[in-house]
Amino acid sequence: MPEITIVRQEAVQISEQDAAVARRVIFGIVDGLGERGRSQWRRLWNRLMRLEPGEMVEIKTVQPRLGWYHRKHMAMEQAVFETQERFEDFESFRTWLKVGASFVDWYPGPKGGVIPVPRSISYANLEQGDMEQFHADAVNFLRSEHAGATLWKHLGPAQRIEMIETVLRSFGK
Repeated sequence: MPEITIVRQEAVQISEQDAAVARRVIFGIVDGLGERGRSQWRRLWNRLMRLEPGEMVEIKTVQPRLGWYHRKHMAMEQAVFETQERFEDFESFRTWLKVGASFVDWYPGPKGGVIPVPRSISYANLEQGDMEQFHADAVNFLRSEHAGATLWKHLGPAQRIEMIETVLRSFGK
C-alpha cells in the first residue's frame, strides 16, 4: 500500500478564478463513487487546501491487484524454477529472484555492511502497479548473463539465452 506524505508549501495565493478552474479539473476528471464517495472526495480536497504552511498529511492508496496477472507471474516463476538446475527449493529461488530484481529493502547487516531483505509480493502488501514493476524487473534479471550462469551453469551463453527465452515465450514475454 503506497503511502504519500503531502506537505503544504509556503503560503501561495491563488485567485478565485484559478480555484474554480482547479475544482472543475479535480472533480471533473476524477470523482468519488456514489454520493458518499463524492462527499468524501470533496472533504479531502477541502482539508488539503486548508493546511497551514509546513503542515503534513499522509495519504494511503490502494490499487487492487489483478488476480490473472498475479497467477501469470506465479506460473512464470514456477516454470523457470522447474527448468533451472541451481535451486533445490522454490522459496530459495524466489528469494534469489527478488534480490536479483532489486525488489528489496536494505538494512544494516550484522557486520556493519548493508544486506538486502526481499519484500513481500502478497496481495495485502503490493498493489498492481508495483507488481507489474516487480514482474518487469524480474524478467529483465532472468534475461541477464548472471541469472543464466546461475540457473544453467553447464550451458554456454547462447544456450542460456535460448533456455530463458523458451520459458518466457510461453508467457508472452
